[in-house]
Amino acid sequence: MRFLMMVKANADSEAGVLPGQEAIKEMTDFNEELVQAGVLLAGEGLHPSSTGFRTEITAGGKRVVDGPFAETKELIAGFWLLQVRSGEEVLEWAKRCPEPVEVRQLVDADHFAEVIAPEDAERERRLGEEVRRQGGIA
Repeated sequence: MRFLMMVKANADSEAGVLPGQEAIKEMTDFNEELVQAGVLLAGEGLHPSSTGFRTEITAGGKRVVDGPFAETKELIAGFWLLQVRSGEEVLEWAKRCPEPVEVRQLVDADHFAEVIAPEDAERERRLGEEVRRQGGIA
């Protein structure tokens, strides 16, 4: 089971204020525990939304909207991608995280079994294999 643990942005992270040494040490300690347990697939902090953009679908097609974005509570400042055995296990990791997190399970191809055409399921399987072969996470 794969889960995304997200740290929400706040005024400081959106202003580009870096965390202090103690906060970084706590985060590094937590990251080290995840690595030693063999559950961390990826984890990164994100630059402020002022350096990003969004795409929106409009009647005229797609539109690009440059950041920053006003609703800080809707933004993500960082994430971990974990592979664990159960929802209970990811809950235990979330409780140990030095920051408050939102946790969401990733959807896999089996989730779409009722609606995906067999040929599309096979294409998704092959694409996942290719991504892993290239060193990515799928």
